[in-house]
Amino acid sequence: MPIVAQSTETTDWVSRFADEVIEESERRAPGKPVVVASGLSPSGPIHLGNLREVMTPHLVADEIRRRGRQVRHLISWDDYDRYRKVPAGIAGVDESWAEHIGKPLTSVPAPEGSAYPNWAEHFKAAMVESLAELGVEFDGISQTAQYTSGVYREQILHAMRHRGEIDAILDQYRTKKAPARKQQQKPVDEAELEAEEGSGAASEDDGSSGSAGYFPYKPYCGNCEKDLTTVTSYDDDSTELTYACDACGFSETVRLEEFNRGKLVWKVDWPMRWAYEGVVFEPSGVDHSSPGSSFQVGGQIVGIFGGQQPIGPMYAFVGISGMAKMSSSRGGVPTPADALKIMEPQILRWLYARRRPNQSFKIAFDQEIQRLYDEWDKLDAKVADGSVLPADAAAHSRAVGTAAGELPRTSRPLPYRTLASVADITAGHRDQALRILSDLDPENPLSSLDEARPRFDRAEAWINTHVPADQRTIVRDEPDAELLKSLDEASRQSLRLLLDGLESHWSLDGLTHLVYGVPKVQAGFPADATPKELPAEIKTAQRTFFALLYHLLVGRDTGPRLPTLLLAVGQERVRTLLGE
Repeated sequence: MPIVAQSTETTDWVSRFADEVIEESERRAPGKPVVVASGLSPSGPIHLGNLREVMTPHLVADEIRRRGRQVRHLISWDDYDRYRKVPAGIAGVDESWAEHIGKPLTSVPAPEGSAYPNWAEHFKAAMVESLAELGVEFDGISQTAQYTSGVYREQILHAMRHRGEIDAILDQYRTKKAPARKQQQKPVDEAELEAEEGSGAASEDDGSSGSAGYFPYKPYCGNCEKDLTTVTSYDDDSTELTYACDACGFSETVRLEEFNRGKLVWKVDWPMRWAYEGVVFEPSGVDHSSPGSSFQVGGQIVGIFGGQQPIGPMYAFVGISGMAKMSSSRGGVPTPADALKIMEPQILRWLYARRRPNQSFKIAFDQEIQRLYDEWDKLDAKVADGSVLPADAAAHSRAVGTAAGELPRTSRPLPYRTLASVADITAGHRDQALRILSDLDPENPLSSLDEARPRFDRAEAWINTHVPADQRTIVRDEPDAELLKSLDEASRQSLRLLLDGLESHWSLDGLTHLVYGVPKVQAGFPADATPKELPAEIKTAQRTFFALLYHLLVGRDTGPRLPTLLLAVGQERVRTLLGE
């Protein structure tokens, strides 16, 4: 049964799960390494929702390693699944790929221009690279390699001998009306999708059933390589199996004890693997909580193989904010590689570590990423000064590193929103970016942009790929003479006060104090007066002043934070644009 971990002030959800997994592992296999598992299908881009399937057991496995215990995190690549349909939006793939439907993913050509030998390897490679960057240690298992090398031969023969028992378990659910499917995170396995799309009795969901009886095994055709086959007879003693291909008409008789071109149907395959690998912990998506789902049915079938169902949580949805700005040419939803282009690995790890698996959350590709980084930097500061709460400290620790050590990090982590503004304004000019960033703290200037990397590179990538062109900042080439001429005396005075203070306030903190202080001084208050000491009208005056500066500098009424913008434009150009 799934276990539920509740976060408390003194312990986080990862520690709670680790306690239970260690205890369960000692009960099942005392003295042996703890085994946790994930399963991923490289049927297309492996997205950020799928990443929760990996990060949940990874974080638990890493906690177990931190305690000095041996643990294996298995990632089972379901690359022997059938190619189900031609996905939309993948470059180099069109409807001609439909001729491969029904073949194993490893028998389908890679998308055009790929450096990899087949479809599965192409999409697997991107995920492997992202997991390395995230510090995820795992043992990868190719199901193509397992099946075609005969590793599961005894398990297949065992399933065929016990097909009546398997059929009886599955039959408990066949007459039940499937509930309406909720929005889910982990894609339903290829078999369940086939069943839902009405592929009938021969679907890979339950196995082949007809006049010859029920069979939990599906051969791939020896002629066309597709799984559109029907087992027509099987003999337990000789293991002779005869099948016919509904696609090309080919048929043959093989000895299953020697035959390696087929696989157990999904609802039998998954529990077989639990037993074979001794999996103690594996999470599953919310779609697996429904009656008749592969996790629920597998919990009964696993006993036929002498195993036990893993413990583990149902994990909730991972959403995306800013999807409208994603490139439509990619199709689908963002991948871990997409996220790692705009945020450091620590931030992405933190998003998965700080929420219990049954809590949904969003990953920001829009302006929210700046707020997210602000939140992270505040947490970082609390950890440094010792004021952080224990559960938050645990999530931070799991984000910045693993049992193997800390992940590489930015040596001078300047605010992300500042870096994004600088990248926006400088548009790829590295010397200008370094000048501006050095002016942020003149007493401790950057000696090289490398000190601000990789955070600067992530912020620059976000600006270039996720901020629409009409929201980019373009500094005026010439003063807005018409606007300057139309200003009243109060507006002219506000500009003079700003220009008079530029040189003495030329730093990020100094300019912040200056731009907020000008309306205060104009109203007769000290520049350092606090909001509590000021009337409400001052806020209105500040907004009016800021809008004026934006119009004079960038031709809009909003833009990057004014202190950063002023630093980016430079003193001489600011003076020109403000009419000095």
